[in-house]
Amino acid sequence: MESYNASSLEAKWQKLWEEGSLFKTNEGEGEKYYVLEMFPYPSGRIHMGHLRNYTIGDVVARFRRQKGYDVLYPMGWDAFGLPAENAAIKNNVHPKKWTHENIANMREQLKSIGLSYDWDREFATCDPEYYKHEQKMFLDFLKNGIAYRKEAMVNWDPVDQTVLANEQVIDGKGWRSGAIIERKKLNQWFLRITDFADDLLDGLSTLDRWPERVRLMQEKWIGKSEGARIFFEIEGRDDKLEIYTTRPDTLFGASFCAIAAAHPLASELAEKNKELQAFIEECNSLGVSTEAIEKAEKKGFDTGLKIAHPFIEGAELPLYVANFVLMDYGTGAIFACPAHDQRDLDFARKYDLPVTTVVSKDGEDFDVGSEAYTGDGTLINSEFLNGLDVESAKSKAIEKLKELGIGEGTINYRLRDWGISRQRYWGCPIPIIYCDSCGAIPVPEKDLPVTLPDDVSFDKPGNPLDRNEAWQKVDCPECGKPAKRETDTFDTFFESSWYFARYTDPKNEATGFDKKLADKYLPVDQYIGGIEHAVLHLLYARFFTRALSKCGYLDIKEPFEGLLTQGMVCHATYKDGSGNWVAPIDVEKNSDGSFKHKKTGEKVEVGRVEKMSKSKNNGIDPAPIIEKYGADTARLFMLSDSPPERDLEWSDTGVEGSYKYLKRLWNLVLGAGELKIDNSLLEKCEGNALELRKNIHKTIKSVTDDLLGFHFNKAVARSRELTNALEKFKPSNDVEKAVFAEGIRTALTLLNPMIPHITEELWSAIGEKESLCTITWPEAKKELLLDDKVTVAVQVNGKLRATLDLQKDVDEELAKETALSEDAVKSAIGDKQVKKIIVVPNRIINVVAA
Repeated sequence: MESYNASSLEAKWQKLWEEGSLFKTNEGEGEKYYVLEMFPYPSGRIHMGHLRNYTIGDVVARFRRQKGYDVLYPMGWDAFGLPAENAAIKNNVHPKKWTHENIANMREQLKSIGLSYDWDREFATCDPEYYKHEQKMFLDFLKNGIAYRKEAMVNWDPVDQTVLANEQVIDGKGWRSGAIIERKKLNQWFLRITDFADDLLDGLSTLDRWPERVRLMQEKWIGKSEGARIFFEIEGRDDKLEIYTTRPDTLFGASFCAIAAAHPLASELAEKNKELQAFIEECNSLGVSTEAIEKAEKKGFDTGLKIAHPFIEGAELPLYVANFVLMDYGTGAIFACPAHDQRDLDFARKYDLPVTTVVSKDGEDFDVGSEAYTGDGTLINSEFLNGLDVESAKSKAIEKLKELGIGEGTINYRLRDWGISRQRYWGCPIPIIYCDSCGAIPVPEKDLPVTLPDDVSFDKPGNPLDRNEAWQKVDCPECGKPAKRETDTFDTFFESSWYFARYTDPKNEATGFDKKLADKYLPVDQYIGGIEHAVLHLLYARFFTRALSKCGYLDIKEPFEGLLTQGMVCHATYKDGSGNWVAPIDVEKNSDGSFKHKKTGEKVEVGRVEKMSKSKNNGIDPAPIIEKYGADTARLFMLSDSPPERDLEWSDTGVEGSYKYLKRLWNLVLGAGELKIDNSLLEKCEGNALELRKNIHKTIKSVTDDLLGFHFNKAVARSRELTNALEKFKPSNDVEKAVFAEGIRTALTLLNPMIPHITEELWSAIGEKESLCTITWPEAKKELLLDDKVTVAVQVNGKLRATLDLQKDVDEELAKETALSEDAVKSAIGDKQVKKIIVVPNRIINVVAA
């Protein structure tokens, strides 16, 4: 028997699939099914996260094809971004060259996994043929009031030298660089995502095939809240201080007011006050995360201004500039009720400001001490609000504000408009021209795309486009005078917010994609990717789809109907005696269970199992695994070890176990001899042959249900159970041989989406000419799914004493007789007399004894 050689047979079948264009999208009249994974950044090498993510998608695509769907399953590259620029600086290579070389490498690596992509639809977002269309989209957004430019406080990454959106600031640090974010004022381009806040929020209720935690994360990020807008009088000034609050019920506990360092009033006052200017600069370097603000010492600068209390005549509140107030929420100004907000309380204690309790759990006055009371209760010390519960007090306070003409009830959102300007080279140029006479002018559509210049230098920090005067110089489209191009480029999330639509018609030069094709294939039926994109990419893509629909590109709101967020691939971490991380490939286990460095022999300490990452140096390169064991082994391990939404711990023994199973499958099929199915013989089976046939069809039903529900580990387990049964079955006559042949063919078909190469080879080896991936998915015969036996519970006086395996619909008297013969039942009855026996057919036998 020929031995299993994964390397040669996998290369063979990958070539045959490609030559036969077997995975090309049909675009017929059949029911569509669009499978898509979040496309990769072309870093140069695939990692285990890629392998898991794309294996899952491939199983879904292959299964749906065999179920008869017109499957769209494309691949491309999210190719713009700072890593390319960083590589250019480090390796003295142009970002374009670095990116396209990496794409070529990764394309071959992905093909080696046996992924059934329609490669004819491949594109990279750095191709002018792609970003030409998003430049046109931006201009349409501008026409429709979705895009605009303004001066605003932004999140500045001092390492990457670029602006970041709020969503790209993680715990006060840049999402890529990890640098502490600074605040500065710049002219930026924005998209009005806030105009779609309610629609984005309402749409979450329609996404019933999304993980609940992802929907909750988006809901929290949008952050809709009901409260009041109050206009406080500023003593000695004509303007008013506008404040948004969710707690107007606590106004009688107000102790001071505070504004953000970026508030216009703070900037005005700082022009004549150097100490305040210094304080504002200190605030801007604090960081912008909730965590950073919570941990920082609460500091303020007394402006000397006094704010009139809206409800207490003659009462004045001091106005501070405070480091814990941000312009990103509400109006950038607060009134502070220290007794019922911890940050306000910390500030009040520091500056010796009054603390008045206005909400009491039991209606009695009390001192909050060092911990603010944030619970529910009854209003106290609040004049006309006394005795009301919190919600009633909120309503009454808003009524009073309206009556006085100084406030109103309103709704606020945490969500802020999306700042899309980035100060970098390797991104899509923003198609705007600045003219001293005409202002900001859109680039005429006939002049798109605005392409990046190749002659750039990275020898200085900052954006190379700012230093490329030849590229910047252009005539104004309106007046013809000398003008300059916009040197900012789009946030890279701009590209990934519409790529799923481009896949529906990737060669369309005129409009980016044909609306009819987009409406046919969208929304994506199954989207697959990491939970880390729950707010960033997924929220932007949902907004972008709505914006494109408003501009006439699409007729849908939601881009992704189903979402699967796969877990991380994890591995143990290792450190040497100096505290350096050691790669798993360099670690060896000793006979006593301890670990050492393979090269130095030095003892290695084992740390926690964590997500594979460069920072912990605990990654496993998929390439050597595929080279040694084959892609099918890696795929099988990725699918069988745990449910896809959970983290998976990489295990060498698990990989070896998967490889051993493939060799067993190989030997089972090739050692079976001639395998012919005679349908007339199948109908005559009985005894063990009938039991095996029932097992075959129950497995078809179970694996089908498992794949529909993305329970890949269960599908693998049930398929293996079937092949185990086939290994034990020794056919001795023609009927048994026919059933055995049906079992082998069924097992290969069910396993094909998961381990496509070896099953194709074995399918061919048993004499089949047609590729297995084109075979129609088997249907389970209903009559073979029925059990002849049922498990019946036996109770004595209502308590379970035994279970029996009885023939289905067994005679009632025989059921009673069998139940009474059970030792456990006899023991439970003891000396009592059996009064009656109640039989619920095929379910329960209840013996009543007294």
